[in-house]
Amino acid sequence: MVVGIMIGLAAIYTNGETFVAHWVTPWGELFIRMLRLIAIPLIFVTLVKGIAGLKDISKFSKLGIKTLLIYLCLISISAAFGVGMGAAVRPGALVNQEIAANLQETYQSVIADKAQEAGQVKDMGPLNFLNDIVPDNIVSAASNNSAILQVIFFAILFAVASLLIPREKVQPVIVFFDGLNEIILKMVGFIISLAPIGVAALMAGLVTDFNGDASLFSALGVYALTVIVAMLIIMYAFYPLVIRLFSPRVRVGKFLRAMYPVQLFAFTTSSSAVTLPVTMKTVEEELKVSNEISSFVLPVGVTINMDGTSCYQAIAILFIAQVLGVDLTFAQMLTVLFMTVLSSIGTPGIPGGTYVILAMVLTSIGIPAEGLALIIGIDRPLDMLRTAVNVTGDAAVACIIEKNPTKNPN
Repeated sequence: MVVGIMIGLAAIYTNGETFVAHWVTPWGELFIRMLRLIAIPLIFVTLVKGIAGLKDISKFSKLGIKTLLIYLCLISISAAFGVGMGAAVRPGALVNQEIAANLQETYQSVIADKAQEAGQVKDMGPLNFLNDIVPDNIVSAASNNSAILQVIFFAILFAVASLLIPREKVQPVIVFFDGLNEIILKMVGFIISLAPIGVAALMAGLVTDFNGDASLFSALGVYALTVIVAMLIIMYAFYPLVIRLFSPRVRVGKFLRAMYPVQLFAFTTSSSAVTLPVTMKTVEEELKVSNEISSFVLPVGVTINMDGTSCYQAIAILFIAQVLGVDLTFAQMLTVLFMTVLSSIGTPGIPGGTYVILAMVLTSIGIPAEGLALIIGIDRPLDMLRTAVNVTGDAAVACIIEKNPTKNPN
């Protein structure tokens, strides 16, 4: 990361931005492509292997319900914290109105597209999320990295079916997935060994990309600082408290030290799915979580557990409302909280990601979707930070589940 920042700064001072864009950044993009290449196979194989290894359906049901409930609780707490931070600090009240107007004009076409997508998603009906969960073609879903939730559904369905068949009949399949898992992990090892080069290239490109937008950071500094402080509190105060209360076998200091490299990797890549191989390796080797637990909890967390995203969305919505002079009622604040929780869980299956979700929530409480222009310019580094929060939450839940792993009642 330090080398990448130095390369980016040197390029800025020597007018070498074009050189970085043509000869440095592509190596980072290639690294990300390789990680995306392995993401779907890794999630599918580890889920099938983890669930099939439970040996009975009752153990899976207990593990699954417990995991989902913990994830939902953490997301709700994070979203509520974000609403509280945004309402208490009120960063939008300090933003220069002239700059806000210029930003809206600059990003007008982008916002129009996102608003249209948000309207289409909103018109699909309340049960449309089922289409984002259940694929109509597993081959098509497996070829699309945005359809991870559909791959997870098929993997769980496949593995649960194997639990209902006599062990001796499915043993060849289990042996096959055991071997396939070893191959996938070896491939992950090859790719991860290129991380220093990929991270340096990505950071160099990021530094040069944001050189012309320095004024955005000063104009929206309070908003960015509010998000950063909220993310840091969740990572370094809330999660340690959760670990201390619900997973005393793991020392807080050890947890934070083990997660630091994972957080840096997630910060650089801005993708929980891309970081999954690193998260699994760290959780199993450093935090001593069994493969049986990590292979189920972590892949599911990549899609469902979006603590950083939910907190960020709440602050962003309040910030936009404050800048545009919209005073939200208590009922509207509750709507923001509720929709933020639900949208965080459904993020992977919605075209356009976070911006589309934010546009939907903004529209639902009577705020123009054009307000998104206020945050687009500085969203990239904040996205990097909230990804670090998300992967830390996944690891924390794995440690909690490992404290009292579901046992076979028989």
